[in-house]
Amino acid sequence: MKKADNDEMRPEYDFAGGVRGKYLLRLAKGDNVVVLDRDLVKVFPTSKAVNDALRVLAEAGKRHSRVKGGRRSAS
Repeated sequence: MKKADNDEMRPEYDFAGGVRGKYLLRLAKGDNVVVLDRDLVKVFPTSKAVNDALRVLAEAGKRHSRVKGGRRSAS
């Protein structure tokens, strides 16, 4: 990757509404930070909503695996 010749911020970058270190403590604890696409933020507005949906999906995957005899198909 080629390094830019100057250290100036591009005009299209706007961090005016940003919060410095917002996720630092969570990252230090070992939490994962995931950035959702805008359309998914409308469906999953909170981390609880995301986690609940993932738990349902994980449980469905476990049940499906047990029904299939615990083996994954080659497809």
